[in-house]
Amino acid sequence: MLIGEYHHNIDEKGRLIIPSKFREEIGNSFIVTRGLDGCLFIYSLVEWEKIVSKLKKLPFTKKDARIFTRFFLASATVCEFDKQGRINIVNSLISYAGLKKECTIIGVNDRLEIWASDKFDNLMEENFEQLDVISENLFDGDFENEA
Repeated sequence: MLIGEYHHNIDEKGRLIIPSKFREEIGNSFIVTRGLDGCLFIYSLVEWEKIVSKLKKLPFTKKDARIFTRFFLASATVCEFDKQGRINIVNSLISYAGLKKECTIIGVNDRLEIWASDKFDNLMEENFEQLDVISENLFDGDFENEA
């Protein structure tokens, strides 16, 4: 399980250090693609295969399925770490996520997310006040029943 939050700067060549804890868990070869909410997603090859398998089951006759599949797969890139534990992010993904300098890298269960730090901070700030309502809507007391 990928968890935690780290902060690193992306350099002018698009290289970004991924924390060693995450490198060990996702393996040397992995997928970087457009994520939702304006960030990038990183999947291990095993997790990526699970995603692709689900996408293959979507009916290509449905417009939403075609749009989402294009969005998600067209930008997908196979990456590897260099000797310093960095990845080289392609310009189109840097542009999509608005990565300038300061980046936030978070573990979100089965994937990593790379955020422009200002966007991540704004997202967290905007949603902080609603967390109790969001959790109530999602879990409907599930955690209370387990205690």
